[in-house]
Amino acid sequence: MTSPLNHFFSALSDPTRRAVIERLAAGPASVSDLAAPHPMALPTFMKHLGVLEKAGLVHTIKKGRVRMCHLDATPLVTAQGWLAWQRRLWETRLDHVDQLALALDSDSARQEDE
Repeated sequence: MTSPLNHFFSALSDPTRRAVIERLAAGPASVSDLAAPHPMALPTFMKHLGVLEKAGLVHTIKKGRVRMCHLDATPLVTAQGWLAWQRRLWETRLDHVDQLALALDSDSARQEDE
């Protein structure tokens, strides 16, 4: 089973998909409006949209002949929690390395004084 975080980070690994997310942060948009700034065929763009939908970042609603896309921030909140956890973990590890370096430096200074 693939983790939702894997889908999230995979989806954001592409600049086209990140641009779509950035655009949708300003509000819903049609598929054609989202595709317009990208120099690619519509079927190719739809694959990008599919990746974003699979990651849960984008939801589409068809209104007549127009498919509107909406941003769903839920995966962003999940990823933010995971990143905060990673940050705390690494800050703790780096604090331990810093303490070790200070202890070694202190020991080295004591040995020079003797």
